Amino acid sequence: MDAPSDRIRLTIGDITGLAVDAIVNAANPSLLGGGGVDGAIHRAAGPELLAECRTLGGCETGQAKITRGYRLPARYVIHTVGPIWQGGHQGEPELLAACYRNSLQLAVAQGVRRIAFPAISCGVYGYPLPEAAHCAVQEIRHFLAGNAQIETVDLVCFNEETRQTYVQALADQ
Repeated sequence: MDAPSDRIRLTIGDITGLAVDAIVNAANPSLLGGGGVDGAIHRAAGPELLAECRTLGGCETGQAKITRGYRLPARYVIHTVGPIWQGGHQGEPELLAACYRNSLQLAVAQGVRRIAFPAISCGVYGYPLPEAAHCAVQEIRHFLAGNAQIETVDLVCFNEETRQTYVQALADQ
């Protein structure tokens, strides 16, 4: 089995265009769409995604739920609700780690081999990118070390600055 870092790729671009088995949505607790990545995924997937999300009863912070991908190239959307940054002393690191862990566990349960994540909680939820990137890399590496089913994890970066932050997080661990 490859080392976990060999299975993590950095991509700059639009997560909605990736042809992977599953993309992760940085969702809000209602799962009914919003701004940023969440809104982009809902727009690209079409109204069927919203209709399915209405049946799920929302999602708690740190948890994950799965839907079909509808009009997306990805077969599934895994919706996870990241923590709102409140200074780092309200359980935010543990909740963010749970987002990655629970999303990966759900992916494995659905037979996913290739998955893509955005920078969860780094938009309007205000999580500082360097801390979030370190948390993501640590949790993904730990998961991949014990699971061979997931072949690749794409960390989808909004821009070059975000990519460089992930490059540093990968180098630091």
